[in-house]
Amino acid sequence: MAISRLKTGTALALAVTTTLGLAACSDPGASAASAPSSSAGSSASKTFNLSPEQNRFPAKVSPGAAALVPESVKADGKLTVAVSPFAAPLAVYATDNKTPVGNEVDIAVALAESLGLKPDIVPTAWSDWPLGVESGKYEAVISNVTVTEERKLKFDFASYREDKLGFYAKSGSSITKVDSAPDVAGKRIIVGSGTNQEAILLRWDAENKKNGLKPVELQYYDDDSASTLALQSGRADLTFGPNATASYKSQTDGKTKNVGLVDGGWPLKASIAVTTKKGNGFAAAAQAGLNSLIKDGTYGKILDRWGLSAEAIQKSELNPPGLPKS
Repeated sequence: MAISRLKTGTALALAVTTTLGLAACSDPGASAASAPSSSAGSSASKTFNLSPEQNRFPAKVSPGAAALVPESVKADGKLTVAVSPFAAPLAVYATDNKTPVGNEVDIAVALAESLGLKPDIVPTAWSDWPLGVESGKYEAVISNVTVTEERKLKFDFASYREDKLGFYAKSGSSITKVDSAPDVAGKRIIVGSGTNQEAILLRWDAENKKNGLKPVELQYYDDDSASTLALQSGRADLTFGPNATASYKSQTDGKTKNVGLVDGGWPLKASIAVTTKKGNGFAAAAQAGLNSLIKDGTYGKILDRWGLSAEAIQKSELNPPGLPKS
């Protein structure tokens, strides 16, 4: 395996691990959208509504789910949800620089409405949510939290999305499929140092070497613009990282294409879930609320709106299997 280290790779790795925690129905808010960049030869791009006026899909109250909400949560009539608005399309500040918008926010609002509660969305730094949930400051966290067995010791979970990693190539690339070890043989791949995706590539590379295939060249960059330039200029063949953010970038600028999805915990499946305080009973209500949103189609519309249909689940699970302790 050849390793190309351009600068240190630290900033890119941090950006990737932060989003991990560590792809069209009509968009009701399409009239106000982010302005995508474009260039000659790029594929068609999509716009996303990043204005404060979201005009979200309304959610109906599910009586069965609402009945499961603990008295401690329903007492004030609100559902206080922490989100980390630092990575589109999951959650990001709107064009007013103060209103959180994105997929996680839409899920939080719809979930609250399905439970007969008023959503109270609180922007929160990623590092602050665990203590906030344990102390009762937040009744739920919807912030791309991956379920792990270690986290299950302190929190309860209701899944709402699959944790996916994505391979992306330049839109005009001849590469069309990457989903197993032989597909990366001889490829130059941009990846974050110390991440799950790097570990996957290292395992695939070891497998390829045993089978006499060409080694992978891993490339590390210290910012997104540098890695983008490397891919577009042909110095790299692929990027490999969290699918949600890569999909958003691909859809807004049209310069890259998805050529493969891999489970975030490969070879294990990984779930993204609503995170709640251990033992307080709210996770069961969240699961029921999410399943009502899935059943009536609201959930699917939300994910489609933010380009995340590839990560949709068929049903929410209560405390699904988590990734093992490292």
